[in-house]
Amino acid sequence: MDLDTSDRSIASSDMPSQTQTDIELIQNLRAGKVSALGILYDRYVSLVHRLALRILANSEEAEDLTQEVFLALWQGGSYNSTRGSLGNFLNTMTRSRAIDRLRSRNTNANLLQRWEQKMKIESSPLTPFELASLSQRSEYVSQALARLPPEQQQVLAMAYYDGLSQSAIATQLNTPLGTIKTRSRQGLLNLRKHLKDLLE
Repeated sequence: MDLDTSDRSIASSDMPSQTQTDIELIQNLRAGKVSALGILYDRYVSLVHRLALRILANSEEAEDLTQEVFLALWQGGSYNSTRGSLGNFLNTMTRSRAIDRLRSRNTNANLLQRWEQKMKIESSPLTPFELASLSQRSEYVSQALARLPPEQQQVLAMAYYDGLSQSAIATQLNTPLGTIKTRSRQGLLNLRKHLKDLLE
């Protein structure tokens, strides 16, 4: 009887619990005890999400980034307790990844802005040469878009011709928002390659 009680005590102490320190939970996580991640998530989700939202100013992106940070914590194991608290580590990771997203967002916005400027017709009358140049440029852009995979063409067309947000596109296509974001990002990168000569 005493032996059984002792065995149960050992087994229960080996399981992750809310009373354990961050370091103990990280050790459990590295030992493959996924329940430790749930405890850490509950402990730090507000901190991570609040910071992500403050930097990105977009609730959906902040939610995506929050999931990404905790997934990285689970998969990576890069936290080193000798370099500071887990809270500081998650803060640093969240800030870094949020800034990367902002840079990517700005790069894509700049690409589209330059593209639109190239395609915009001036209010003053165009000469025959300018009309021919504009027509040629429009054809080049159409060819560049046609070279994109169909799903990337569709997302870019809905975003920039129909003026729909990525959330609206996801709803209309009944496709996860993350998938729409990926198609948009890849489409813009591919479009940049095809439009390189036009933009330079």
